[in-house]
Amino acid sequence: MKDEIRQYLIGALVKMGFDPEAVDGSSSLGPAGIDLDSLAVADLVMQLEDRFGVHIDEDETERFAMMTIDQIAEESASRVPAA
Repeated sequence: MKDEIRQYLIGALVKMGFDPEAVDGSSSLGPAGIDLDSLAVADLVMQLEDRFGVHIDEDETERFAMMTIDQIAEESASRVPAA
């Protein structure tokens, strides 16, 4: 599941206009990496919630912005509801 979420995140960032060669699992969403603004991070979190059924509190969005794509994928995979 973690790999599927990672690929989904990378695909979403490419759709947002980011260079696929510059985005990988070690990319951070925040200022130290891709530098997404808070609205873009919130949009990405909502996409994760919709696609994978995970719940991410609004106050966690800022923390997610400081994480790498791999860290977000791991955290999100741990929250996917059991089928």
